Order: sequence, then structure tokens, then C-alpha cells
Amino acid sequence: MSPVSGPRPFLLLSTREDPVAAADEVRGFLAAADLPAALLEVVALGASPLPAPLDLGAYSGILLGGGPFNSSDDPAGKSPTQRRVEAEISGLLDQLLAHDFPFLGACYGIGTLGTHQGGTVDRTHAEPVGLSRIELTRAGARDPITAGMPPAFDAFVGHKEAVSTLPRHAVLLATSGPCPVQMFRIGTNLYATQFHPELDGDGLATRIGIYRDAGYFDPAEAGPLTELAHAADVPWPGLILRNFVQRYQR
Repeated sequence: MSPVSGPRPFLLLSTREDPVAAADEVRGFLAAADLPAALLEVVALGASPLPAPLDLGAYSGILLGGGPFNSSDDPAGKSPTQRRVEAEISGLLDQLLAHDFPFLGACYGIGTLGTHQGGTVDRTHAEPVGLSRIELTRAGARDPITAGMPPAFDAFVGHKEAVSTLPRHAVLLATSGPCPVQMFRIGTNLYATQFHPELDGDGLATRIGIYRDAGYFDPAEAGPLTELAHAADVPWPGLILRNFVQRYQR
């Protein structure tokens, strides 16, 4: 274990290949978590293999954002990079679960953790880009990561897959009508959300421009969706990230 002086950073694992999208994702996590840039280390998994095992003693927690990969993609169509990244994340989750180490995965993160833990991840509850009304469960209302949040709130979504069957030992923390599994916890310290707690209106507008032809929405809707992004008021999802950072910073 490496000696650490001062606060330990959080590690953000990024799978975004577009440099503008990747940079804006980092901006979104920093802003939503109210985290100084010096306390967020970023690894671009598409370009940099993840060390195995990871030196967990060097970090306060692990974050995983969204990206172009889907856990439910046809295995025959997965690129060598996607297969490598999935194998590395699976190995990391083995390590994190063995230590109940703080983890928060958003969007792609819920697919990876859900698949790893035996849940069903498929295309049943996909949601187009836009707003979704999220409701906390009773367990979610009591969880420290949602402290201070209202029982229901709006969040930005946009995903081709979702968890349709929760892992048997997972605790459901948040749900919605279109997508029943919006947030869950494994053990005490591993979390995943389907919605994007790091996204603000500017960030969503950036992704709409970048991914307009990637199948997340009808390209003809890019203009109205961009207007929606800028007009929407979504103050609550970022509190999940702030609570996560405040709980696990060491």
C-alpha cells in the first residue's frame, strides 16, 4: 500500500472516447461533487489499462461514469477495447466488493455492477434523453448518500439499457415509472445510479450535440432537447455526489 499524505483523491474511471465529452464529464463530476480538481484522478480506460490489483489505499473512493459501451451489447459485436475494459472493471469490482470499498457508478456503472452481481441488464427499460422523475424508496430515504434529498426529484437520463431484475442481495434506493431500478446499493459502500448525478444543463446539451446520431434519441429532436436541457432545473441529483464525497473523503 502506497504511503499517502494529505487528503486522498477520488478516482474517476472514464470510458468516453470523444475528448470533448470526456472533458465535460470530468467538469460535471467536479462541479456536482464540489470537489477540487486536485482531488480527482482520472483514468481513461479506453487508452490506459487499469492496474490490477488497484492500490485502494491511495484513494478515498472510485467513480465510474457513462460512455459508449453497454453491458448488454451483443458479445460478437464488442470491440477488443470494450472487452478489455469490461474485464478490467469486473476485476476491479471483485476487489472493491471484497473490501466493501466506496464506489459510485452512474449509468454505465449501474449496468456493470448489476451484471457483475447477477442482475439482469437488458433493453426493457431504456429511456430517451431527457428528464425523469425519480422517487426514493424507504431504504433510499434512510441512506446516508441521499441525506437532505426530497422524496422525489427530477434527474437527467438517457440510456439504451437498464437493470430489469435487481441482484438478489441489492438494496433498491430509487425508482421511476419508466425505469424501476434507478439506484441501488451493494453491501454498505457500493452504489450505482441509472440517472446522471453529475449532469447539469450545459453538460446534457454538450452530450446531445456529440451523441445526436448514436441512437439515444431522434436526431430531429436535438434542438428541442437542447432547449429542455438549458431550461430544466435539476438541483438535487448532484447532492448524491456531494454526500458521497463528504462521507468517504479521508
